[in-house]
Amino acid sequence: MKFCVLTLFPELFDPFWNHGIIRRAVQGQKINPATINIRDHAKGRHRVTDDRPYGGGCGMVMKPEPLAAALAEAKKGMPSATTLLLSPQGKRFDQPLAQSLASEEGLILVCGRYEGVDERFVDLHVDGEISIGDFVLTGGELGAMVVIDAVVRLIPGVLGNDDSAGSDTFCDGLVEHAHYTRPSTVDDEPVPDVLLSGNHQEIERWRRETALMRTFMKRPDLLAQRELSPQERELLVKWRRDIDRLIG
Repeated sequence: MKFCVLTLFPELFDPFWNHGIIRRAVQGQKINPATINIRDHAKGRHRVTDDRPYGGGCGMVMKPEPLAAALAEAKKGMPSATTLLLSPQGKRFDQPLAQSLASEEGLILVCGRYEGVDERFVDLHVDGEISIGDFVLTGGELGAMVVIDAVVRLIPGVLGNDDSAGSDTFCDGLVEHAHYTRPSTVDDEPVPDVLLSGNHQEIERWRRETALMRTFMKRPDLLAQRELSPQERELLVKWRRDIDRLIG
């Protein structure tokens, strides 16, 4: 899968491409990453990429011409790629969207700066806008890295075990079950007996139940959006009966 990032600060991505899972994906030729410096496509001696907003106001706005020229260069190597702008107004990025983007042939990610991007560039060239949350950053670079990281780990063969991505938090609408590793006891707190039992059916049942419980306690909004399985519904009914008994 091809990724190309349009940015005023391509040097920010050098360490990103060269560490961890992303580096392994590059070395294994699972992804082909690139960055394009928007400033290289600005005209004039000073390579100006921003200007004052029409109508007045604070801050500066990214000019459409350098952005369009940088995008045209990116499209030469990936003409069918989807172009996404990192923007606070964009669609909220989540795991289902990451899964959808992982099936694309390529992604071109445009990193805005300053007060924003000239709307004509958005209207004419951008396929969609993405936001990583309801807060404002100084630029879209960190958001682009978040999107790439989440998408890359869903590409088959990137992770050591392809089942890993499928069991991640949010993949089935629940947060993940609790995790334990050695030693078996820490500060007098033991690992749950079921995890030492070797009974895989009971272990899977425990994991499903703890995932459901952790979702209920930490992210009940996810349950409100999810169609519960008969087993999950049965567990919730049991908990309700137990709570009713406790509160009398």
